[in-house]
Formats: sequence, C-alpha cells, structure tokens
Amino acid sequence: MSPPLDDAVHSAAQNIPLDRIDVSDPQLYQDDTWYPYFARLRRDDPVHYCPESRYGPYWAVTRYKDIMQVEVNHQVYSSASELGGIQIEDQPKDMDRPSFIRMDPPKHDDQRKVVSPVVAPANLANMEGVIRERTIRVLEGLPRGETFDWVDRVSVELTTMMLATLFDYPWDDRRQLTYWSDVAICNVNAPDSPVHSEEERFAELSRMAQALGKLFNERAAQPPKFDLLSMLAHGEATQGMPIREFMGTLALLIVGGNDTTRNTMTGGLMALNEHPAEYRKLRDDPALIPNAVSEIIRYVTPVIHMRRTAKEDTELGGKKIAKGDKVVIWYVSGNRDPDAIAEPDRLVVDRPRARQHLSFGFGIHRCVGNRLAELQLRILWEELLPRYPVVEVVGPPKRLYSNFIHGIRALPVRIPT
Repeated sequence: MSPPLDDAVHSAAQNIPLDRIDVSDPQLYQDDTWYPYFARLRRDDPVHYCPESRYGPYWAVTRYKDIMQVEVNHQVYSSASELGGIQIEDQPKDMDRPSFIRMDPPKHDDQRKVVSPVVAPANLANMEGVIRERTIRVLEGLPRGETFDWVDRVSVELTTMMLATLFDYPWDDRRQLTYWSDVAICNVNAPDSPVHSEEERFAELSRMAQALGKLFNERAAQPPKFDLLSMLAHGEATQGMPIREFMGTLALLIVGGNDTTRNTMTGGLMALNEHPAEYRKLRDDPALIPNAVSEIIRYVTPVIHMRRTAKEDTELGGKKIAKGDKVVIWYVSGNRDPDAIAEPDRLVVDRPRARQHLSFGFGIHRCVGNRLAELQLRILWEELLPRYPVVEVVGPPKRLYSNFIHGIRALPVRIPT
C-alpha cells in the first residue's frame, strides 16, 4: 500500500537498467517495495518487455490506458487456460484447472451466466440484512484495550461466513473453505504456504472437489435453489463439467467470494490508519462510506495482476507484441497512474469518480461479485465507525508472498478503551 520507503529502495528502482526490471518477483509485494519500480516503468517504459524471469519472458503493461486497451480486446488478448490462463505463472499442463475466468467467449459467457444470479441486485438486497446482523455480532465480540489479529477476528470470519452462505456449506466446517482458498492462490515457494508443490496443491484441491462434489450431487437431485452449488448443478453449461474444470470453477468461486474482500477489509483499515485526516473525515461524515469503499478498493488493489496471451501479432503502446507472448496487466500500477487518477498515492475518501478503478478488472472478465464485495465492505464500515471510531494498527502486517494476491495474513490492532 506504499508507505514511505527508504532511499535505498528508491535508488535501486531508479538506477537499475530498464531491461533488468522484473516486477514479477513475489518478494517485492511481501516487502511492500513494489511501488517505485512501477513508477519508473510508467515513466520510462510503460509497455515493458522483461526477457528473463522465473516465469519466462513477459510484457509488463503498467499504465491505466494500456491496461484498459488489453482488457477490452479479448479477441486479441486471450484468457484461455490452454494458452496459459490468467496468471504470470503457468499451471502445469497435466494439472491445469480451467474455469470461466480462464476462458474466452462463448464458453466464458455461458458459464458466467449460470452463477451471476447469486449476485444480482434483488438477491443482494435479500442478503443485506443477514450480512449486517453477522457483522454486528462479529464486531461486538471484539475486545477493547488489548491487541488482537484483525485478519482472523474480522476479515476472515466475515468473508468465510459469506462463503458458507453462497455455497450453502455446513456452517461448522466453514473455515475449510478459507483453507481451500489459501491453497488455490498460494505461492508454493513461500515457507508459510499451506502446500509446497503443485502436486500437493492439486491433491488438496482434489479433496475440495470430492467434498463439494457430494453436495453438488445432492443439489442436482433436488429442485434448484439459490446457492452456487445448486446453480452449477442445474446450469446447462456447468452441470457436466470435467473434473479439472469442476475443480477450477470451485476454486475461482471460493477465491473470488472471499480472498479479495478479506484483504480489502484489512488493507482498508491500514490505509485509514496511514491517512488519519481521511479517517477523521469518514467518521465525521458517514455518508461518504460508499465512495470511500470504492477508493479503498482502488488503493489496496487486492488482485495485483492479470495475464493474457496474444492470439496474434499486435501492437500496444508502440511496442510490437508477437503471437503467443505473455502479456501481464498490473492493476497495482494502473491504479497508481497519475495520468488517470489525481494524486493516486493518497487515499481520498471523497475522491470524485472513485469507482473508475481497475481493481475489479474491466470488459467481459469484470469481477462478477463486485457489487457483493462493495456491499460487505460498506456494511463493515457502517457498523464499525459508530461502535469503534478508531481501530489502531499497532504493529506491521504479515504480508503474503505472492505476485497475484495483495494478501495480508495477520495485522495486530487495538481498540482503545
């Protein structure tokens, strides 16, 4: 979230030869030192070719307008799993897990339509009451005057309850869903990763598919209901998915339904602590909360990048992109582009046009659950501010080792007495 960095980091970013800048290193995000490298690329080489990285050669697209150009042109820039999917790191060919985010039209459109009713406006209106009730219960159970982990007590708990509702999953086992989400997105090279090889990841996600597959089969034998498993079981485009596609779709829905919102709940609290005048402005005028939620989502940028693969020779930002090239759009950079967003390194809770950020993506792959995420975040702040006007961050966060998810594993906080 770009706090002040020491001079050595800025100097390193300014002095490294351009062709040696590699923004795919997960350590940049765990150390929170990514910002000056993107500032340099936006200024000097906005469509940047990195010839060598642990993930092979790739293009880094760093400016807002160029990212948008890639997003809206899915005919040229493909998300298809068989071409490489949506992450800079390729899934092993014999363990790839397609899902509609890793597909191009028309199959993408058919599968997305199956699950989109769960986040339709009418259903969100029906869910608002239960989300608010749970949020109140979680917040009122927090201790005063002692340090606790905001991630575990608030962010994970709230989003896991939401996941259990979306899947109609056994309530007492709901943290199993969080575990599978962590397995699906973790970097297996991180020491604290829940799995440490792609084979282990595949095995754990196979267990997920078995557990949820039993519920899927039960829902298929029952009349359609308004939960994701029932929708998949009765959807013409999803009811007969091959096992790896079933695994991929479940992982997408679990990660999408929890991980980004979880990290924005935590990152938002950190951002307001970093900007005390904005925190005060929000307390003084709660009507700003919906706009502040959009601004927090921009500032935090919970998904760091998306990857596409060029289906034909093309040109972007004056650079020649060859068919088959890996094209990576860096949302963390586009959301800090001063040519598109005024004072992008500041959190501004009353920012005009705050929803015009890149955090949900754009075009056909725009996050299907974006309105649900905004609803959960809005309710959290509506219920938190009157109860606890200040929640103090009292120590550094424990960040995820990842170049894909801007994750925070733990954050020590304290509510003053």
